[in-house]
Amino acid sequence: MTMDMSRYLGLFLTEASEHLEGLGRDLVQLEREGAPAVVDSMFRHAHSVKGMASSMGFESIAVVAHRVEDLVDAIRQDPAKLERSLVDLLLSATDVMLAQVRAVSESKPPDDASSLLGQLAEKVSAVTGRTPGATRVINQAKASPPAAPAPVTAAARVSPQAVEAPPPPASEPAAEARVAAVVPPSEEGAAKTAKRWAVRLRIAPTCQTPGVRAFLVHKRLTGLGTLHGLQPPLEDLKAGRIPEGNIQVELETAEGEEAIRKALRNVAEVELVSLKPAVVAPPPAPVPAASGLVPAEAPRASNSADATARTVRVRTELLDYFLDTVGELLLATARLRELGKVLPENSRPPIEEGVYRLHTLVKDLHDKVMSARMTPLSLITDRLPRAARDIARRREREVDLVITGAEIELDRAILDELADPLLHLLRNCIDHGLESPEDRVAAGKGARGRVLVSVRRARDRVVVEMEDDGRGMNAAKLKTAAVARGALSAEAAARMTDREAFMLACLPGVSTAQDVSEISGRGVGMDAVKRVVENVGGTLEIESELGRGTRFTLRLPLTVAVVHLLLVAVGDEVFGLPIAKVVGAMEADSERLDRSREMPLLPHGQGLLPVYGLDELTGVQAPPRKGVRPFVVMEGDAGRVALAVDGLVGQEEAVLKPLSRPLDLLPGLSGVTILGSGRPVFILDVPRLLSA
Repeated sequence: MTMDMSRYLGLFLTEASEHLEGLGRDLVQLEREGAPAVVDSMFRHAHSVKGMASSMGFESIAVVAHRVEDLVDAIRQDPAKLERSLVDLLLSATDVMLAQVRAVSESKPPDDASSLLGQLAEKVSAVTGRTPGATRVINQAKASPPAAPAPVTAAARVSPQAVEAPPPPASEPAAEARVAAVVPPSEEGAAKTAKRWAVRLRIAPTCQTPGVRAFLVHKRLTGLGTLHGLQPPLEDLKAGRIPEGNIQVELETAEGEEAIRKALRNVAEVELVSLKPAVVAPPPAPVPAASGLVPAEAPRASNSADATARTVRVRTELLDYFLDTVGELLLATARLRELGKVLPENSRPPIEEGVYRLHTLVKDLHDKVMSARMTPLSLITDRLPRAARDIARRREREVDLVITGAEIELDRAILDELADPLLHLLRNCIDHGLESPEDRVAAGKGARGRVLVSVRRARDRVVVEMEDDGRGMNAAKLKTAAVARGALSAEAAARMTDREAFMLACLPGVSTAQDVSEISGRGVGMDAVKRVVENVGGTLEIESELGRGTRFTLRLPLTVAVVHLLLVAVGDEVFGLPIAKVVGAMEADSERLDRSREMPLLPHGQGLLPVYGLDELTGVQAPPRKGVRPFVVMEGDAGRVALAVDGLVGQEEAVLKPLSRPLDLLPGLSGVTILGSGRPVFILDVPRLLSA
């Protein structure tokens, strides 16, 4: 029986990627800690990928996974065989399989891995003392002539039929065991007699994909023989309609009990409840219709939905659609509230009550959609140990990476943006921050450096800190580099505090690295990190002490869907400024401000801030204003600045909408929102506006 496996392609891509990323994490942990439990986890990851790839017909992935499984099993048998070169080879195999999975996701044939397979085969021979087979042989559904080779197409890649591989040479050790699985029944049927077995299985209640697990069981059993009396029927199994997770079937096969148990042993989330010889009863006598008797073996009816389907996987695109729709509902509710204000006084109460109830329901729905989008930071921090190992190896460093608080959740949209910034900060910590082992010993430190990544919740923000115990940053050198690049005047540099000077590392081209490597050192990257963090409504802070190390602090909102804005008026226009970037607001007489090179300076705290007219920055025509006017103090790339505005309109909790073309090409605009009055308001990105 053939079956279209394309419906399971998305699930395969997701689960295979998760298993391969887990395998990489376990390898790094095994090399660092040597924990035996990690080896078992690695074996499960490799075995799961092998089984899933075989079921989907992706033999090139299954073969590599099988070789990895062989090597992991050798480590499990003898932990002394673990060495750095073996870990390097296994990590390379993991990367190749990930690349093959990504190729499948793009409807391309998996990349050729013949060179890697040769290296894996040599390593298997070296660590086990035996020569592995040329390729893995998959159990066939039934004996049948092999099909003629067909061109690789998207449909062929998702075919459930396993590709039969040629048997290994007869001179190869253990060749008999490899070939046994493909001996035609005409040769081995004489020695075995078909027998019926009653098989009962149960799928775990926590299984998220009972239909996939049930079909995998069906495929394993049909590979051994003929199925009779399958309950629930195959169509129900494929749809996941499995009452209480129970499956029962009779299997007619020439294989023994151990072969059946082995075929079912490694199917995840499936328990073999019982396996015993079936009693083949004679055909039942006809039962008179009037008797009302029901055959004893009639399946139980189930009027309830499948109790095991408690969770489902949801595409992020669908969650994005839900969030956009709920955002529109919030805007429509705000519009209704504004319209209600113009109604006669005596007719307002019922309208306001209805709008209030509608707003409460929509806000609750919004919160539920947001909770569905929340994802643990471990989604991206789990990739850091592997990256830290690779960077340290290339730079000949010794480093311990410690991660805490990764279970804290953030909006998935923010996490997707944070992966590259965190990786860049990690590169900076290891490449620029940590000294070589010799220099660390000379400075009285341990030879191994330490990078700590900690995550914590602070009210409605999530704080991510990455700290190293390396050489630290030199504020004076950063000022000199910024002045040399023309990014800062000497006078402004002299007024800067060290804390402000550290942020100069985020200016394009400003770097104090003594050497440029393929990893970092060109002064490109920290500006991108700061930009990404600010684009999602967060802030970046840098603290450092010479000889003690550097700490990068990212303060992030829980979500980017709703932003808190300070609304300001310029001429006839209203703009939104993210409150997270606003330091404060004050009034001053614009004609009495100090000036330096025609730049107005506003006294603030213990210093002077440069003043920019928001009308000039945005190109809005506004009548000249003299005398006292409002100024908004904001964080900029090179320190704090003051924006001259015509008025402060108020604060607003707004639903952020992305800009469409060509507005997204304009520097200084980060999004748009719509007020309850129906008026659209642009949200400004002040640092980009100043640098445009």
